[in-house]
Amino acid sequence: MKTKLLAILFLAGSSLFAAPRVVVGIGFAPPPPPVVAYAPPYPGPGYTWVSGYWYPSGPRYAWRAGYWVRPPYIGARWIAPRYHGRRYYHGYWRR
Repeated sequence: MKTKLLAILFLAGSSLFAAPRVVVGIGFAPPPPPVVAYAPPYPGPGYTWVSGYWYPSGPRYAWRAGYWVRPPYIGARWIAPRYHGRRYYHGYWRR
């Protein structure tokens, strides 16, 4: 009887030190530094160069190469995407 009691106490006591540890960390790291690239030749009047940028794509960041584009309206200016305070802000057109 004593050996069974000692065995139960030993197993119960040792299981206290073997408690499962679960750590869940969710967060986004800042994107990698920009890729150095050149701008292709100017296609014509009215075009604006949008520099390349990193954007979140699932659990990773993907690179969007720079490109020439016509602004959606007269006087529009491209505000580049940015990463500030662990938060990603998309690029947009602004007057």
